[in-house]
Amino acid sequence: MKPKIYIDGQSGTTGLQIYDRIGSRDDLELLTIDPEKRHDVEERKKYINAADIVFLCLPDAEAINAVSLVENDNVKIIDASTAHRTADGWVYGFPELRPGQRDSIAQAHRIANPGCHATGFISTVSPLVQAGILPKDYPVSFFSLTGYSGGGKKMIADYEKPDRPEVLSSPGIYGRTLRHKHIPEMVKYTGLEHDPVFLPVVDDYYKGMAGTLTLQNRLLHGQPTAEEIWAFLRSFYEGEVFISVADFEEKPGTVYANELAGTNYLKIYVSGDAENTAVTAVFDNLGKGASGAAVQNMNIALGLDETEGLR
Repeated sequence: MKPKIYIDGQSGTTGLQIYDRIGSRDDLELLTIDPEKRHDVEERKKYINAADIVFLCLPDAEAINAVSLVENDNVKIIDASTAHRTADGWVYGFPELRPGQRDSIAQAHRIANPGCHATGFISTVSPLVQAGILPKDYPVSFFSLTGYSGGGKKMIADYEKPDRPEVLSSPGIYGRTLRHKHIPEMVKYTGLEHDPVFLPVVDDYYKGMAGTLTLQNRLLHGQPTAEEIWAFLRSFYEGEVFISVADFEEKPGTVYANELAGTNYLKIYVSGDAENTAVTAVFDNLGKGASGAAVQNMNIALGLDETEGLR
């Protein structure tokens, strides 16, 4: 029998993207609720408990409520919201995080899909902390550039309406409280002892993300050069399908945030010298930063080829 898949919240940005990635697959059976009943709790409950995998593409409060509807112990939940990313009993859906993470995802019944900004942050920071290169008490600064699709339907509409304000044609710095909702997972899954100073930036393009970590090498254990940090990261991600490390260049060119739009790939660029290092993760905020990662986690949870339906 084909695994049964239900997307709770299919009409949202992430739900639609997941459907686009799995809708034509012949190895899965998609359960589709009557659009007029998508807010009917009892109808949703029926579909949730009939599925092998349920994707939750809902606001946090609704995602928590949806989990309470589960009565079938065999159902596996992949939650794309922020609600369960640091919750007990949930496995973080970042297969490349550390050795054994894939096995944890494969065995889990509750999988929390990473946030988009958190994906770039963790992919660059976590390996360095694990190796002892980046001290856990290092004062980390990180900025992340995203396309406007990351803001959901309302932001997309704001950017695409013909009479939009002129300011939307320029980059916008937001999250200026320095308390962005992704920070708890950034800290938990890197092992940092303090919150990073994190600033996201939205710009006038649809999708694509570039998150950058800047380091002063003299404050790192062993005072490595930028090239040595590059060599370590390339070794850490060796053999990974979806995460790669670009060649080190002494005279690096421009990195574009939408380079990998439409894919589930993440590429890390390292530049700098003996004194300073910049580590940039480039990926699709709707791909490896959301729906692509969710499908990758589904494949792992079902024991399928991890790359199935992804590019």
